[in-house]
Amino acid sequence: MEGFKRRQLLCCFVMIALLTVSLGGLWLPSSLSSAQHAQGATGLWQGKLVVPGGSLRIIFKITQKPDGTLAASIDSPDQGASGIPVQEVIAKGDSLILDVSVVAARFEGKLTNDSTLTGVWHQSGTALPLELTRTEEAPQIKRPQEPKPPYPYREEKVTFENKEDGTKLAGTLTLPDTTGQFPAVVLISGSGPQDRDETVFGHRPFLIIADHLTRKGIAVLRYDDRGVGGSSGDFSSATTEDFVGDALAAINYLKGRQEIDPRNIGLIGHSEGGLVAPLAATRSNDVAFIVLLAPPAIKGEDLLHIQAELIARANGVPEAAIQKNLALQDTVLKIAKQVKDVEKARAQIKEILQQALAEMTEEERNAIGLNSELIDKQVDEVLSPWFRYFISYDPRPALAKVRCPVLALYGEKDLQVPPLNNAPFLEEALISGGNEDVSVKVLPNLNHLFQTAESGSPSEYGTIEETVAPVALEVITKWILERLRR
Repeated sequence: MEGFKRRQLLCCFVMIALLTVSLGGLWLPSSLSSAQHAQGATGLWQGKLVVPGGSLRIIFKITQKPDGTLAASIDSPDQGASGIPVQEVIAKGDSLILDVSVVAARFEGKLTNDSTLTGVWHQSGTALPLELTRTEEAPQIKRPQEPKPPYPYREEKVTFENKEDGTKLAGTLTLPDTTGQFPAVVLISGSGPQDRDETVFGHRPFLIIADHLTRKGIAVLRYDDRGVGGSSGDFSSATTEDFVGDALAAINYLKGRQEIDPRNIGLIGHSEGGLVAPLAATRSNDVAFIVLLAPPAIKGEDLLHIQAELIARANGVPEAAIQKNLALQDTVLKIAKQVKDVEKARAQIKEILQQALAEMTEEERNAIGLNSELIDKQVDEVLSPWFRYFISYDPRPALAKVRCPVLALYGEKDLQVPPLNNAPFLEEALISGGNEDVSVKVLPNLNHLFQTAESGSPSEYGTIEETVAPVALEVITKWILERLRR
């Protein structure tokens, strides 16, 4: 059920078929000795897994252990995933089984010759054909925008505390390599457990933004989400309100740095960060401006409905399956909102999902990615504190209270926070409150990550080499510098 992959879809952490669930398998006969099959299977194998809306490069790394048995790991370059452990490698003659229980998946294949491994990838209730060829070198993920040290600015690892709950946050502060006081921005990540670079699919968008702004004379603080990387705290129990407190703690930290001009501290929030920044701006007089990247401007449940429909359609899901999924999603969200007792809600949602699963054809189940193994995980997500807060939250009242200058940017091809369904409401809310410095722009051909995209589908994110389109970086920088001159 696409709409229920809460943080995966609301911002930046979309793991397609490879890193979800389900397994199945059959036993393949033996014909060769372990030494013979080990020699034939060891090495690097590269292939493409065709998934709805695109394809994913898959790399098998198979080695022989001293006792003659095989070990393996899997890379998914387009998802920024490497070293995924294979729990068991079973080699029987020319047949090979890789049990990847960490992601509840299984590959079954045969060596058709010395350089070709042909088989089936089982996961999420689907069986996808996968042919791999032997390669001497694994493909490198190309991220040409990433800066390489030494940088023409100072970089410092820092920690600061959210004094409301004692959470200690770890981050990186970049400062222009000159003297004096500098304007500064705090980067606020999107949904899901994000590190300070907002790393996703091998991209590090916050690193790119911080590098670009610091080269222009603006200090930048970016930090690991609570419970991620060097930060303490429990991410799983947090809601958007907790992230607001963390952003305010970041502002207070910058105010205490002698290199920072306390009159010129702004916030840049991406996706869910676009909900956090306006709330923070209404609770602190120290926010000089905010930049919102793909900010939601409608209730969470409405956004999820639109999001699920657009992404499913872009991925080629049949219309009938889309409508069934949307009706099912709306029913489940209604329970999540109205039934306060978690265990009662859990029982009701599980019953509805199990009944829906029983009534679906196999094709329909595969189209929307629903199977019995996923139900418990879906229910846990829907009943998490974050999700229940998000689906009921309406951003517009907070937007109407924002008085500082606001720049809001959307990608024209964003399917996660579509501009058509959000930009007008955001602008209306800001202006209705009397804000006289509001700029809302839709940038052509960009997706939710502000990459230049073909369809905007999340399945493209990892295959695009560009991390952040230069036009987006320039618009952000120019707007901030103009506000500072004022």
